[in-house]
Amino acid sequence: MTLPAAPPAPTGPTTLLVIAKEPVPGRVKTRLTPPYTPDEAAQLAEAALYDTLRAVRAMPARRRVLVLDGHPGSRLPAGFEVRPQCPGGLDERLAAAFADSTGPTLLIGMDTPQITPQLLAPALEAGAWDGCDAWFGPAEDGGFWALGLATPDPRLLRGIPMSTDQTGAAQRARLTAAGLRVRSLPPLRDVDTADDAHHVAAAAPAGRFAATLARLTPVTAR
Repeated sequence: MTLPAAPPAPTGPTTLLVIAKEPVPGRVKTRLTPPYTPDEAAQLAEAALYDTLRAVRAMPARRRVLVLDGHPGSRLPAGFEVRPQCPGGLDERLAAAFADSTGPTLLIGMDTPQITPQLLAPALEAGAWDGCDAWFGPAEDGGFWALGLATPDPRLLRGIPMSTDQTGAAQRARLTAAGLRVRSLPPLRDVDTADDAHHVAAAAPAGRFAATLARLTPVTAR
């Protein structure tokens, strides 16, 4: 994946982590099949990752790190470090991503390609961590799409039940139980199902994800 040329990436106080999976047919976005084929689902995953990395590249950050399950190949744009995900459940992989970071760190996934620098600006500006220990972005399905920690601590994630409609509530409760001062980002919809894909594409019609979905929809409507 090659991103278009852009001005030098802006700097900021926060490390940005993008946790992602290599878009291999049959391994990504399996809940999109049907109505899409595994290859089409992988195309949508790659488009979502492209839009996510393009947005992150434009955000102010101290470092930009792609925490990847798989091989980066040509998918890693300039300005990003790549780090492999550790084995284990999602809670362990998220915990390990934070464990490898120091200082204020914000983690997002590749399932919300509608993100923009403006959307994440409150958590990335110079005063984002004044009087704040954590940023939390809830997902509409009950999970979360963003998590920021002023002081990364993997214990805040380990043992959280993932991929349920209570994941977000459990994660936020863990933060508050630890005495952290938590600020919120707007709720967003993850791309899990075909219905999700259409809603997200409508929210970001100019992105590659929307263009890819539009190209596939006439073929895959059954």
